[in-house]
Amino acid sequence: MTVISRKLLLTLGAVVLVGGGVSAWILHGNPSDRPIEQMEGRKPTLVDPEPETIPSVSLMKTVGWAAGEAPAAAKGLTVTRFAEGLSHPRTMLTLPNGDVLVSETGAPKGNDPGGVTGFVQRHLIGFVGGGDVSPNRIVLLRDSKGTGSADQRFVLREAGLSSPSGLAYANGKLYVANHDAVLAFDYQPGATALTGDPKKIMDLPGGGNHWMRNLVLSPDGKKLYVAVGSASNIGERGMKAEQGRAAIFEIDVASGSHRQYAAGMRNTNGMGWNPSTDELWAVVNERDQLGPDLVPDYLTNVPVGAHYGWPWVYWGKIVDERVDIQMPDYLTDYSRKPEYALGPHVAPLGMAFANGGGRLGDHYANGAFIARHGSWNRRPAVGYDVVFVRFDANGNPQGLPEPVLTGFLTGKGDTHGRPAWVGFAKDGALLVSDDTAGVIWRVIAPGARPAAAPKAVVADHMQPQRELTSDPEMQYRIKFKADEKVREQ
Repeated sequence: MTVISRKLLLTLGAVVLVGGGVSAWILHGNPSDRPIEQMEGRKPTLVDPEPETIPSVSLMKTVGWAAGEAPAAAKGLTVTRFAEGLSHPRTMLTLPNGDVLVSETGAPKGNDPGGVTGFVQRHLIGFVGGGDVSPNRIVLLRDSKGTGSADQRFVLREAGLSSPSGLAYANGKLYVANHDAVLAFDYQPGATALTGDPKKIMDLPGGGNHWMRNLVLSPDGKKLYVAVGSASNIGERGMKAEQGRAAIFEIDVASGSHRQYAAGMRNTNGMGWNPSTDELWAVVNERDQLGPDLVPDYLTNVPVGAHYGWPWVYWGKIVDERVDIQMPDYLTDYSRKPEYALGPHVAPLGMAFANGGGRLGDHYANGAFIARHGSWNRRPAVGYDVVFVRFDANGNPQGLPEPVLTGFLTGKGDTHGRPAWVGFAKDGALLVSDDTAGVIWRVIAPGARPAAAPKAVVADHMQPQRELTSDPEMQYRIKFKADEKVREQ
């Protein structure tokens, strides 16, 4: 054997060993021994970070649901199929007449970073059922017989759609968020086709690691809010690539003007209005590669001007030492701590408040339903469920997330599907989109009457002080004399 052959064999052997080590780490590295409940709720456990140059992976292949199979519903609830045979259904919107719009959607074409990284990313996404070309379609589902299942289906719109996700409706306008723009269509409920050219009301930064763009209207329909996720995990592509991202924007519907409403939110998805306080709330996917037990994804209120720290800070004041971009001065002094932890890597997407009319029983009359899409990089896997976060009479989340729909994981290393979005049907049932299985589930408590809306929190303002109850000079003298006594002692 020649010297060159020997060197070549040694080189190939080293490549195999390194490749095998990397593969072993990706597939088996860094499992958690902590129950997910420790990282949930108002006061989650925040462990020390375990930075990962290469993320460990725990992929769940989608095997679908056989005839007669369904997720497991919580006690007192039943689950049935509202619709099936859909192509990657994600977001949903129930119109005033009861029709349900569903976006059949996926990442825009060419959204991966290319090269070896892009190849690996495409393979992993495809393995879990998310690598197909985006259908770019909005479908209308109609339960014309009131049986609890959609017996009519129409393609509402395909033309001009590019990875559509956000849906909102008010006052004859249907708003649709493509990955790169917010559009407004003239539309009246009942129509089964969305014709005419839309009006573009805001350009958005396209694609990125997080391509979904959720929409929610203010209760009076005058303001539209759009969530834009980051292009990266922790700004590793530079902050120029994050311009206009990791933020929520507010659009004035009448004028089309817009402003940044909140920032530092890595990947905001579901948004809604707390019925007790009229505050905007949202669910957010936090950063990866700090270990299996960091960082908790979260549910929080979103005051105007709030900054939640991404990419420099998480959970209020904890600095992410991996970020090598200059941190703005005083960020740790004013970055806002989230209200409620949903657990690390659970990937919350859809969120809907119980706002009166729901038919899931009194137990679910005040709180938020959240679809946790499920982890791809935590072992053991977490999420893959729909949970309910209970709120108290003051509009604050309490306790730990309660399971509403489970059983998506088969227990054999794969999954039937992945819950993506939640919303209420006109009859008060909870609808859940299962994107990789192509199903819309319907959850209801048989015989339950429509729930009353949570009561609004009404607090008296502090009354102004209109008179002094004592002489301020006398108060000063008393304190001064007391100090004298101390010195004399």
